Amino acid sequence: MKAIRFNEAGGPEVLHWTDIALHPPQADEVQVDHKAIGLNYIDTYHRSGLYPIDFPSGLGLEAAGVVSAIGANVTDFRIGDRVAYGSGPLGAYAEAANVPADCLLKLSDAISFETAAAMMLQGMTAQYLLKRTYKVQPGDTILIHAASGGVGLLLCQWAKHLGATVIGTVGSDEKAELASAHGCDHPILYREQDFEAYVKELTNGQGLPVVYDSVGAETFMKSIDCLAPLGMMVSYGNASGPPPAIEVGMLAAKGSLFLTRPSLFTYVAKRDDLLQTCADLFNVVENGHVKIEINQTYHISDAAKAHRDLETRKTTGSTIFSL
Repeated sequence: MKAIRFNEAGGPEVLHWTDIALHPPQADEVQVDHKAIGLNYIDTYHRSGLYPIDFPSGLGLEAAGVVSAIGANVTDFRIGDRVAYGSGPLGAYAEAANVPADCLLKLSDAISFETAAAMMLQGMTAQYLLKRTYKVQPGDTILIHAASGGVGLLLCQWAKHLGATVIGTVGSDEKAELASAHGCDHPILYREQDFEAYVKELTNGQGLPVVYDSVGAETFMKSIDCLAPLGMMVSYGNASGPPPAIEVGMLAAKGSLFLTRPSLFTYVAKRDDLLQTCADLFNVVENGHVKIEINQTYHISDAAKAHRDLETRKTTGSTIFSL
């Protein structure tokens, strides 16, 4: 079969579409023939070396497809099952993969392979951010950075469904329109408007209970200053680079703030947590409360181009690879 492989950290040019051998699934593994594959920002962190990995390596954590072989001890899946995963081992950028059964979820016929590949990792991220990291309540006003991105659009829709007022930062008028159409009440062009000043005006100087920040260096410190006393800063990504180091005492000085750097993989490390997270996600998608916007599709052999477009902020919503 063919797969994306790379032998060193670097730019998109290190990614190569090449022939590899795929062995039969080992004990507790399921072999999945991929029908669609997800692109996520964490893929660029693995590729660039921001998140160190061993080489040579595959890439990608998310895909949807059909079970083609079963390893020993696997009892929950059968050949022909429609399945998806969003927290698997590296290697989803491939025609097929052997995946631990504990990472797999069965798909209902109501969810297409394309939708599943676009929503698993980003959707589970939105679920834990809104339901577990900070439990958004009706009447909350919250700030979501990169509101027109894959996770951002899901957060906007889901937070609106939960009864929140949503402020979102975006990079262009087109992205503002997209965010607004997906539940963002107050889209802000953060390169032209001071989002901190906007938040203070909108909240009469009170600040917010939570900020969800996947941008990192460009937005982190001003986001801290958007929080109300006892507010929570949720730094869950580094699209513009890692946030600056801070003095812990600053959190006390600015109002006994909370700061967390969560990871999906901690929140779904236990099988029961994974099942509950996905049950919640599948429910809001199947009932139409959250719509999955697949705004870009690339053939998997064009992974390098997809990474360039993602990193230069040319994409919106979710991106998938076809085969």
